[in-house]
Amino acid sequence: MIDDSAGLLFWLSPWEFSPTITLFFALVTLLYIRGLQATAGCGEGVSLVRVATFFVGMILCYGVMHTQYDYYAQYMFFMHRIQHLVLHHLGPFLIALSLPVGILKRGIPELAKRPIAQAAQFPPLRFSYRVLQFPPLAAFLFVGLIFFWLTPDIHFAAMLNRTLYHVMNWSMFLDGLLFWWLIFNPAVSHGLITLSYGWRIVILLVIMVPQIILGAYITLSESILFDVYEVCGRAWPLDPMTDQIVGGIVTWIPPAMMSAVGVLIMLAYMRKYGGQSDSEKDRGVRAGKEKVMKGHIDKGDVNNKNQEVSGHHLGPEPLLP
Repeated sequence: MIDDSAGLLFWLSPWEFSPTITLFFALVTLLYIRGLQATAGCGEGVSLVRVATFFVGMILCYGVMHTQYDYYAQYMFFMHRIQHLVLHHLGPFLIALSLPVGILKRGIPELAKRPIAQAAQFPPLRFSYRVLQFPPLAAFLFVGLIFFWLTPDIHFAAMLNRTLYHVMNWSMFLDGLLFWWLIFNPAVSHGLITLSYGWRIVILLVIMVPQIILGAYITLSESILFDVYEVCGRAWPLDPMTDQIVGGIVTWIPPAMMSAVGVLIMLAYMRKYGGQSDSEKDRGVRAGKEKVMKGHIDKGDVNNKNQEVSGHHLGPEPLLP
């Protein structure tokens, strides 16, 4: 029993300790727990499924970045592709699906709320966020980063340079969070552009195609594309071509499946909310208020609409019970 525990602790220990990864995941987890406590203190509930979805996503991302798994991701191409599948797709997908932003905000200590709110209003920061969340650019970056880091020469350099390796992993993780939050956030608007659920489906379908092409190219290639694993040696005596084929399949099929699942979730959103995102509802409420000022409709109707929208301050749960 003791040997089993020691073995488990070994596999969960970092291959190379990173203060940045440790601090990030510890801080986010602490804020989320505090937010859950604050939410319960207000008499509101958050479903166990929603909480579990958040923590499963966090654990998966931490697991592939900061345990012994990271060693194998550096010395086996297919393990590396699984790592990026989790960091760019599955982990951020689950985290964003749990709609954690409202809970995380409630977990911020009182002393820190004002400075964070001021920082969030900092024009360059707001501009950068809006640019990164511009739907066409977000989709381009989501696919473009995969192609970029799988360019053989760039991949070779990243796997041999510790700093560049961490930049690669963090860029995939953070971009995954931004992209899947754009997809699952019930209230997304970008200036005059409101991202309806229908357009989100279009984005998910569009990003499928280049990922399928790239994965098929790697899988069906007759030559070794990523020879860095020959230079450094492999963790297991696996045939190099087999390693590349399996890695290509991981790049090819699971990401396309994630997009398909995302489309199904968007259809569930549309069924529940009639195809309107929360930002579209907000726009309807504002229009209603303008009509009230003109005396065209009853104020009670607008109040009802306001209550309907304000009820999403912690985020609706269209899919999660």
